[in-house]
Amino acid sequence: MFDRLEIRVLPPGPRFAAQLRFWVNGEDVVEGAVYEGGRGPFAADVLPAGQPGLLRATSEARRLELGEPECTGGCCGFLCVVVQRFGDIVQWSDWEVPHTPAPPPPEFHFDASQYDAEVARAEADRSWQVHT
Repeated sequence: MFDRLEIRVLPPGPRFAAQLRFWVNGEDVVEGAVYEGGRGPFAADVLPAGQPGLLRATSEARRLELGEPECTGGCCGFLCVVVQRFGDIVQWSDWEVPHTPAPPPPEFHFDASQYDAEVARAEADRSWQVHT
């Protein structure tokens, strides 16, 4: 059975720009690894307008930052994962977690078509952008 990814964008707030959260099988991966008060990456960095997003999986392994604790990643480290496509499977593995007591998330395996559709949906949804 495959894991299921959902990408959510939290709206901009007084302290941070819009940020991403990654829900796998109904669980917030960022909150689980960096605890409440931590944040995901900025949406504009991971989902740049008019360009392929960083979440796209290829056969080349790529390490991505998915979150950091409230004190910042420069202080306690980042939540990072290696993303790689193996045919019809996208794998998230080799986690690095901030200096917290939380264990690293498990390895995830996504059906590539579901994963690609969710990433494309997140890339196309620009409702989080603030227009002045």
